[in-house]
Amino acid sequence: MPTLSRDLTSAHTLDPDAPVVIRFPAVGDTVLLTTLIDALARRYRRPVHLLASGEWTPVLLANDPDVGELRLVYSRRAPYWLMPSQWAAARWLRAHRGPVYFCERDAYGRQLLRHAGVPPGRLVDAWTQWPGNSVHWADWWLQIAALDAPGIAGPPLPPGLSARPRLHADAAWHRDTQAWLQAQGLQERPLVLVQPGHKKTFKRGRVGTVTHDKHWPAERWAEVIRAVITDQPRAAVLVCGSSREAGLVQEIVDAAGPVPAPAQVVNIARNPSLQRLVSLAARAHSMISVDTGPAHVAGAMDCPMVVLYGEAGWGRWLPRAATSDVIALGLRDPTLGRKLMDLSAGEVISAWRRLRPRAGLILDPLTGDHA
Repeated sequence: MPTLSRDLTSAHTLDPDAPVVIRFPAVGDTVLLTTLIDALARRYRRPVHLLASGEWTPVLLANDPDVGELRLVYSRRAPYWLMPSQWAAARWLRAHRGPVYFCERDAYGRQLLRHAGVPPGRLVDAWTQWPGNSVHWADWWLQIAALDAPGIAGPPLPPGLSARPRLHADAAWHRDTQAWLQAQGLQERPLVLVQPGHKKTFKRGRVGTVTHDKHWPAERWAEVIRAVITDQPRAAVLVCGSSREAGLVQEIVDAAGPVPAPAQVVNIARNPSLQRLVSLAARAHSMISVDTGPAHVAGAMDCPMVVLYGEAGWGRWLPRAATSDVIALGLRDPTLGRKLMDLSAGEVISAWRRLRPRAGLILDPLTGDHA
């Protein structure tokens, strides 16, 4: 289990010669980054240290045996002289001697490198190796893992490494989720997850939401939900989101209208939990999602899913699952002007019906293993 350095004045390190990864990720980026972390841990035969940000990062990586020490920066954009977490991060970097895999391209990350005095001979600058939009993030991370810092020759990258992100869920998350499902009367139902929001939802208010390329109206989500219930009459459709998306989620639940018993449509954005989302994705029948971080969480938990894409395209961003289907709707390559509004509810329903059933839907609440 990684050591999370919350004491911002601490210069403690577990292994000063281990590789360090610098990445300030969103939720989906954190999941994708596990490919690089796993590859570097296999290559150097030791856990990898990580300098990152975001309250979700220690949650998603808390149980990852390939993460050594996790250091958080709480605002890299604020002036350096105002942010103790930046001072501590610079001291922390100075205490290490191993290669530094710098996986950011903004000026704020480079400022930290300068304050830490990381010499060029220790630096692998990932974005100087940018391959363009033709390569998936996970495949690119494997390419970066094979690189050496100019002054530090590492061992060769072992062959046969998987370019598939993965998460390590705590068994307690599964027990807590099982208890939550029982309290809701949902423990025996097929669970279908719907993720309509993304990190830009309501960022600029309602106007920004409806004009965004990932916006899809409540009426179309409702049509999809009604089709799911037609095919799965006992299903519980759990409409997910962050707390700020609870109103949007409720619009979708209301638009779906009364559903035939015993099916249910539940707004779970009012009291969201990332740990619960991980556990729900591990047992769900399927997910239908916009292009956003929770879809990558579900892919890492091998959940069958349909993902809707706008301008970004799916070529670099498609979630990867171990055995389950992941169906992308939209164009592969980035296309300015492409919107989710170009997709009909019928296309989404048809794609969802093509998903193969997953094996081992029921999890042992004591161990988190598939029954």
